[in-house]
Amino acid sequence: MHVSREALKRLGLDEIWWLVAPQNPLKPTAGMGKLSARMASAKDVAKHDRRISVLDLETRLGTHFTADTLAALQTRWPGIQFVWLMGADNLAQIRHWKDWQAIFARVPIAVFARPTYCQKALAGLAAQRFSRARVIQETQRFSEIEPPAWIFLPVKLDFHSATAIRAPKGAALKR
Repeated sequence: MHVSREALKRLGLDEIWWLVAPQNPLKPTAGMGKLSARMASAKDVAKHDRRISVLDLETRLGTHFTADTLAALQTRWPGIQFVWLMGADNLAQIRHWKDWQAIFARVPIAVFARPTYCQKALAGLAAQRFSRARVIQETQRFSEIEPPAWIFLPVKLDFHSATAIRAPKGAALKR
C-alpha cells in the first residue's frame, strides 16, 4: 500500500493495478498460495483505496511473463499510459526476466527503494544499460515520458517480506 500511495502521489498516476500473477516463473511453486487466496488477501489490503484495483489479468490474458503482459495490456487498452512499478529487488534481477529489455522499451518504469537491494540494483546491468534513460527529477507527468525511461524513488524502507507474511504462523525462516 505504501508504494502504491507513493506512486499515486509522486508520479501523478490516476490509478494502480495490482496484477496478481498465477505463478512467478522465477520462484518455486512450493509455498505459493492459491491464486484465489492471494487475490482475496490483496483485495482485503487494498479495499480502502478506490484508486487501487486488484486484478488477475495474466490469467485472463493468458500471459506468463511481464513483457508479454505489457504488450497485451497496450493492445487491449491503447489509450492508457501505463507505468510499471517495481521494487529495487526486481531491478537487481530483471536481467533474468524474459525479454527484459522490451519492458524498458515499452513503458516508463518506477523503481522503489527496498532494504538491502538499492546499491545492487543501481549498480546492476539494467541500470547501467539504461543509464541514459534514467529520470532524475520526479514529475507528475511520468506516465507521459517516452520509453525507455525509469526513475528510482527513495521511499521509507519496509522490511516486511512476502515470504515471511505467507509463512504459517510460528514457522521459522532460514536466512
